Amino acid sequence: QVQLVESGGGLVQPGGSLRLSCAASGSSFSIYSMDWYRQAPGKQRELVAGITSGGTTDYADFVKGRFTISRDNAKNTVYLQMSSLKPEDTAVYYCNANLGGLHFWGQGTQVTVSS
Repeated sequence: QVQLVESGGGLVQPGGSLRLSCAASGSSFSIYSMDWYRQAPGKQRELVAGITSGGTTDYADFVKGRFTISRDNAKNTVYLQMSSLKPEDTAVYYCNANLGGLHFWGQGTQVTVSS
């Protein structure tokens, strides 16, 4: 079992930056692949970025060059550094831990990009 708690969301102006954190409790954090998803009102949840247990990263095209995912296994935490934010990045951002098809979700953190 893995429990996930996201933090770091908030209101930011277009062009601004935020760093989201996802703290995991439970065992064996380092062996999980970790992903960030987001869901905007009226839209389906979509994958934003992922990082494997070995540190390989992948990004959705719409965030490439703007967002960076990283993990600190000593702190059982995964991060999402978001820069050059756009109004269309407004969504609830969710952390996901997955291992061999077994998924765990956090409760989400709201990110609002608006002037």
